[in-house]
Amino acid sequence: MSRMGADPDRLLRMSLVLVWLVTGVVSLVELNGQSRTVLAQAGLASPQWLVLALIWGGALADLAMGLALWLRPGRAVFVAALALMVVMTITATVLQASLWLHPLGPLLKNLPIAAVLWHLARRTA
Repeated sequence: MSRMGADPDRLLRMSLVLVWLVTGVVSLVELNGQSRTVLAQAGLASPQWLVLALIWGGALADLAMGLALWLRPGRAVFVAALALMVVMTITATVLQASLWLHPLGPLLKNLPIAAVLWHLARRTA
C-alpha cells in the first residue's frame, strides 16, 4: 500500500493543500479576467485599488493557508483554515449569493471542505 493510501488523513490534508494553492495561483493568473469578472458581477468594479486589494488579499490568504496546511499541519492550522473559509464564504455570499446556485458549486464545495477540516482538527486534538 502506498504512503498516501496508508494515511487517509494525509490524503485529505494534501487535497486541501492543492485546493488552496491552486486557487491562489489561479486568482492571480486570472487577475484581469475571471477574478475581476466575479467582483464586477457583484457590483465591485471600482475603485481599482479596492478590486486589486480584494483579489490579491484573497489570493495571498489562499496561498498562505495552502502552505500552512502543507508545512505546519496541526489543530490550530485546521481551525484557522476553517475560519478563513467561513469568512470567505460569508463574504462571497454577501457579494454574490447566486454563487450558491452555480452548477459547478463554487460555494457549495465549501461544505465538504468544512467537514474535512473539522475532521482533521478533531483528529489532531
